[in-house]
Amino acid sequence: MENAYVLEISDSKFKDLFLCFCGYAQCEPLHSFGPAARPNYLIHYIMDGKGIYQTGEHKFCLEAGEGFLIEPDVLTYYQADKAQPWSYLWVGFSGRHAGEYLEDLGLNSRQLTFRSSQGKELKHLILQMMKCQDDSVTSQYRLQSLLYGFFEILSRDVSAQEEMESMENFYVDRAISYIRNHYSSDIKVTDIANHLCVNRSYLYKLFKNSLQMSPQEFLTKFRISRAKELLSITKLSIENVALSCGYQDALVFSKAFKKNTGCVPTLYRKEHQNMIQKNLKENQSLLEELNAEQTFQKLHQKQR
Repeated sequence: MENAYVLEISDSKFKDLFLCFCGYAQCEPLHSFGPAARPNYLIHYIMDGKGIYQTGEHKFCLEAGEGFLIEPDVLTYYQADKAQPWSYLWVGFSGRHAGEYLEDLGLNSRQLTFRSSQGKELKHLILQMMKCQDDSVTSQYRLQSLLYGFFEILSRDVSAQEEMESMENFYVDRAISYIRNHYSSDIKVTDIANHLCVNRSYLYKLFKNSLQMSPQEFLTKFRISRAKELLSITKLSIENVALSCGYQDALVFSKAFKKNTGCVPTLYRKEHQNMIQKNLKENQSLLEELNAEQTFQKLHQKQR
């Protein structure tokens, strides 16, 4: 490692969260650290270049704008890239509530990496920490303030991500509501996108991320599910079932229905209505047996 600058803290009066050390460095090609375990938490943020981070069976290829968390007493290994070795900054910290604060940032043993667009501010903050070279009370409070500032800066991207996910869910929910209210009309994915004032490609991305299917797939499945209900409980013609579910052409409807269910609408209706009749007969038989049993019990009681 070259051009490394490190500040180590020998003691702290704070208990909930406190700084142990910090620094920044430009690494040489293939420079590595570990395998090793630390007694405290450690966050690295990559300013430039790239490298790998490995813990247990998990291996992450990371680059500028990304960072990684090292947890206490966990064996880890990380190495700079040969062609584009990384430069990074780091903050080591501990405290009885350190894990809780990391959870607020979405970081834990299940999520060890992150992205942040606040690289310049993070580096400026580390440089401010490096200026606190004495053990005075003022320096201790200053370092504590800067450590909380480090968490605050990282939280901005977490909040932005949460807001983005919330907005994405909002669009998906509105799209589903629109489909439920208009599936019987001849609506297309373009109509849904226009209703939400978004383009089709963005709507496609939202559905794939949230539901693992495209808007067209969801619309088709929704229509087919409604068609199955109508075929099972009504005597509507296939043409009218198709129209009720947004299909103007009964042949197109039949092809879509078979593709999704494995059989044509007429066969589906026959099988399910036969099943319904069978269940009705079984229920009727059970009811008759129950009535007969109750009648027998009443007669038996009168004889007593």
